[in-house]
Amino acid sequence: MEIFYYLVFGSLSSIVAVIEFSKSNKDRINTPSIFNSFKNNYLLVYSLMMAGDWLQGPYVYYLYSTYGYGKGEIGQLFIAGFGSSMFFGTIVGSLADKQGRKRACVTYCITYILSCITKHSPQYKVLMLGRILGGISTSLLFSAFESWLVAEHNKRGFEQQWLSITFSKAIFLGNGLIAILAGLAGNVLVDTFGLGPVAPFDAAACILAVGMAVILSSWTENYGDPSENKSLLAQFKAAAVAIASDEKIALLGAIQSLFEGSMYTFVFLWTPALSSNDEEIPHGFIFATFMLASMLGSSIASRLLANSSPKAESYMQVVFSVSAVSLLLPIVTNFFVEPSKVRGGGISFSGSIQLLGFCAFEACVGIFWPSIMKMRSQYIPEEARSTIMNFFRIPLNIFVCVVLYNVNAFPITIMFGMCSIFLFVACILQWRLMVIADKTKIEEYSYPNRASEVEPLSI
Repeated sequence: MEIFYYLVFGSLSSIVAVIEFSKSNKDRINTPSIFNSFKNNYLLVYSLMMAGDWLQGPYVYYLYSTYGYGKGEIGQLFIAGFGSSMFFGTIVGSLADKQGRKRACVTYCITYILSCITKHSPQYKVLMLGRILGGISTSLLFSAFESWLVAEHNKRGFEQQWLSITFSKAIFLGNGLIAILAGLAGNVLVDTFGLGPVAPFDAAACILAVGMAVILSSWTENYGDPSENKSLLAQFKAAAVAIASDEKIALLGAIQSLFEGSMYTFVFLWTPALSSNDEEIPHGFIFATFMLASMLGSSIASRLLANSSPKAESYMQVVFSVSAVSLLLPIVTNFFVEPSKVRGGGISFSGSIQLLGFCAFEACVGIFWPSIMKMRSQYIPEEARSTIMNFFRIPLNIFVCVVLYNVNAFPITIMFGMCSIFLFVACILQWRLMVIADKTKIEEYSYPNRASEVEPLSI
């Protein structure tokens, strides 16, 4: 493997180490032991849940291909997963507000374990069922756990600022360190031990079972709005009213959909971008490098969130701008860098430039997750938190399904350009969110009664 990859990985590792070990008391928030115990319990569960997810990711496409399915059939399976997340996942995720967030988290474990079990069958219908179950699980993963955390945090009377500690640590561990370890573990199971591509799914099922046992034994139940016996349709209507009546919630949903849509599109595009001329690239090592860059971003976010200034509404404008520029690099190199005429071989000069830009984008992803979690905890009303969060995922899933369906219809540069435009739009919407949030705070300070009447759904 080329020295360039080791240099990038080593540089990122050094920067992360420097940031983590150079944190002063100013960058840290002193918290009591009772909160630390609560935080560590959640981080343990979240890490186990993410480990179960990350173990599967690198081997889904490969497993389907070993069963003899072509690109078109595999694409249909992936579309089924995102479609399931949009339809069934939204309904199941919304039930968390009514039936309980702890139950929803346990449901995530059960559905994902069942999805893992279906991978043992080469039958297309069974694999399709697994993708549907996986789509439901994904919606629960990105709504129920966060909803439980925010509600339980507030119920126990912890400081609001302490939420940022849990968010940043969860992303640092779950979307960084755990992702790297899961990738290495999957590689050992499949290649070193020769257990086959289904082995990571079995390991994921075992880890999810352990996480479910921790949830059942240590978590308490909390609900969105237990005082009102609302039907599911009434919950949807209440969530829609909340989004329509509060511009901050609507903006937050649009920002999330634009960024995550670009992020999921990037997942499908980075491999052909870096190997446009059939260059031999170490996919696993590059994936680990991206996760390390994400860890760098979460380390930066933890420092930013630990201080009262700058606020997430402000610095996220810079993050979206940087991410937009990063995804423009494939277009820039296509125009200004002469492509390699030798097929195969190592990574090209343009590929090296793009890899650095992609690492910058992944660092932005690492900043995005804890920051968007922090803003959601501020603006989304507690009584419909899971429902609204799953509403946010509807346009995201539609976007990804359209991209997957037309992935061969447009040149890769057009796809990256589209993502870059979406990220610039997210930057503009983020500026608007900051303006509205500041205006609301001024009104609440000057006219507290009037502000509460105008925006009863804000928290």
